[in-house]
Amino acid sequence: MTMTMATITTTITSSSSSLMFTHLQHSSLLLNSMHLNFRRGPSRPFQPLVAALEVAEAVEQDVEEESIMMKPKKGKAALALKRDRLRSKRFLEIQNLREHNKEYDLNTAIGLLKETAKTKFVETVEAHFRLNIDPKYNDQQLRATVSLPKGTGKPVKVAVLTQGERFDEAKNAGADLVGGEDLIEQIKGGFMEFDKLIASPDMMPKVASLGKILGPRGLMPNPKAGTVTPNIPQAIAEFKQGKVEFRADKTGIVHLPFGKADFPEEDLLVNLVAAIRSVEANKPSGAKGVYWKSAHVCSAMGPSIRLNIREMLDYKLPSE
Repeated sequence: MTMTMATITTTITSSSSSLMFTHLQHSSLLLNSMHLNFRRGPSRPFQPLVAALEVAEAVEQDVEEESIMMKPKKGKAALALKRDRLRSKRFLEIQNLREHNKEYDLNTAIGLLKETAKTKFVETVEAHFRLNIDPKYNDQQLRATVSLPKGTGKPVKVAVLTQGERFDEAKNAGADLVGGEDLIEQIKGGFMEFDKLIASPDMMPKVASLGKILGPRGLMPNPKAGTVTPNIPQAIAEFKQGKVEFRADKTGIVHLPFGKADFPEEDLLVNLVAAIRSVEANKPSGAKGVYWKSAHVCSAMGPSIRLNIREMLDYKLPSE
């Protein structure tokens, strides 16, 4: 019986897998325990032998499974970054058009941006500015508007809340919807078929009741955004022509659309420069130190392109 136990131990220890070493430690303890039990009561002389053989088979099976698991990965599974494994084939191809973390000048960045817009629909192009501000402090909040000279490429549906003489004035100026208390009641009922809501100052006490509905959607009229004004025709014309409201989110980042991917490069450049200058001009009074941390542009479905901040701030259009 002693020779049989040695033979089994030799068979088990002959495997070359690192995983087997752990199993051998457990099997060795099991064999010693079974050997003692066999010496105490040989009522079942073959039970320890059968158990040891089962342990050996389990070890060999684990070694085979490990060798299968160690096969080289292919396709997306072989990519180093987890986020890249979730990307589409189209995205993985276009992201190689630009160098990661390289800073580009405005002209080159706009050219790359148009190259990366390869979807079947016309993508919106966006700018994302990370600023050195903390919006939880009142003197570091940023909310303003910018008039994009070449427009946004998207039709804007404007609704106006007013009364009296301004009612006809707003209609003649091209407003899509004009109303007073009746329009307020429609909005309370869930009506949201507009992109901008402009209100005359005398309507604001009544509009206040819409705060919980319009606020989360970014549609609440606000003097800083130019949507509370006595000059309603001018406000309507500006928003129809490409006036865009922007604000810093809670992390201090401004997200701003500045056109469509099918715009000429010159038009996108003009719009982007206007957006940059507006963010710079509306710098909060409480902002300290370096104001601009980083700046990126991208198409709606494309990778981000990092901008050189110094070149961006000093850039002058050919017409200037």
